Amino acid sequence: MIIYINGQWTEHQQAVVSVYDHGFLYGMGLFETFRTYGGKPFLLEEHLARLEKDCRALDIRYSPDSSTIAAIIDSLLDKNQLSEAYIRLSVSAGIGEIGLPAEGYETPTVIVYGKPLPPRPDKWEKTARPLQRLKLSRNSPEAGWRMKSFHYMNNILAKRELKQYPWISGTGAEGLLLNEKGYLAEGMVSNLFFVADGICYTPALDTGILPGITRDFVIRLCEARSVPVCVGHFDWDHLLAAEEVFVTNSVQEIIPINALYDLGGHRRQVGSGEPGSLTRTLYEDYQRYCSL
Repeated sequence: MIIYINGQWTEHQQAVVSVYDHGFLYGMGLFETFRTYGGKPFLLEEHLARLEKDCRALDIRYSPDSSTIAAIIDSLLDKNQLSEAYIRLSVSAGIGEIGLPAEGYETPTVIVYGKPLPPRPDKWEKTARPLQRLKLSRNSPEAGWRMKSFHYMNNILAKRELKQYPWISGTGAEGLLLNEKGYLAEGMVSNLFFVADGICYTPALDTGILPGITRDFVIRLCEARSVPVCVGHFDWDHLLAAEEVFVTNSVQEIIPINALYDLGGHRRQVGSGEPGSLTRTLYEDYQRYCSL
């Protein structure tokens, strides 16, 4: 696989960063993941706006230009003979002295990776999966809000916990993190939504969740259809009472949840076990936007 690193193209085996890069030493770095449709990155402006905002917060001197990034992605697809791809844009702080710096980072390391997208099932309904409640809490964000940063230990530990539950083996289940107060937070790699009495609910950002780009887009899709959206603090019982549940991320889009599992392995079917009407409508709306 050929990747882009600091203005150069190289085979991934030869791509290196310094052992003094503060992304490696201290986790000072950010990334965005998204996918292409028709060879074009979806919601690129929104992803880059989030990246730039968080770079400013970490004093990483990087301001992405959408036309430049789009051109890099176009070349990435061409060089790797990919019609569509999963894209990861990483910005590491760059080389610094060992020790905690007081000054900003002037020369970040910028890397753009790509890889083939997994094949789509012949029917979207087949993407439905269970949601497993996890014992591990969502950790509190370091800066007061969740950044898409290199700090992913919490997510990795969640993935390892998920493997401990035999009843969801082979189901492709997503793991659900609650925060330390017991409020619903987010999935290991997704944002959470649920539907009850015609209202679409999603956890508030102050529960410690990532302000997901797809999450924001789905909220806008709801508003365009005059579907009320309630952003707030909810517990496990709220989820158990839901008529529909789905999760979102930028690569897998909208994924229906067909069952909920608690820590003891007790299963609660969501609705009829099939994607609900609002989940289906939002998925169809999403696909229309992707094809524009």
